[in-house]
Amino acid sequence: MENLKYPIGRYKRPLIIKPATIEKWISEIAAQPAKFRALVEGLSEEQLNLPYRPGGWTIRQVVHHVVDSHMNSLIRFKWTLTEDNPTIKAYYEDRWATLEDYNQTPIEVSLKLMESLHERWVILLKSLTPEQLKRTFVHPESGDTIPLDSLMGMYAWHGNHHIAHVEQALGKR
Repeated sequence: MENLKYPIGRYKRPLIIKPATIEKWISEIAAQPAKFRALVEGLSEEQLNLPYRPGGWTIRQVVHHVVDSHMNSLIRFKWTLTEDNPTIKAYYEDRWATLEDYNQTPIEVSLKLMESLHERWVILLKSLTPEQLKRTFVHPESGDTIPLDSLMGMYAWHGNHHIAHVEQALGKR
């Protein structure tokens, strides 16, 4: 079951985050919308309702979730860049996935939003200095203090993780 939940493995924060790693993560975040679009474009309603594993989200839910999650990430970056070690707002992603907008919104809406969101997010990420990447926030659930460079890596992983879920649901993994 672990391989079905985490087809690319769990996120592992590198002990040392080098500039080349930051560049790689930014490139991955920039490429994710096109990868999602290529995977889901032209899928039937039946295919969009395929779960990536037994009891897992459908392809439709995964696409909508990624947009919601990455919007939250952009806001977390902005809070951290403009406030001193803020405590961010957590949310119940599993509950969000059961709201009607996940069922009724065409995935094209989320694909367009993901493209625009990532375009704007990447502009911000490319502008960050090494000092800004070390700025931190507090996660209210864990109490952990998290630097932005680590958050960037986690979200590069997050998009790739869910791309793998869609591939898995379509039998391409």
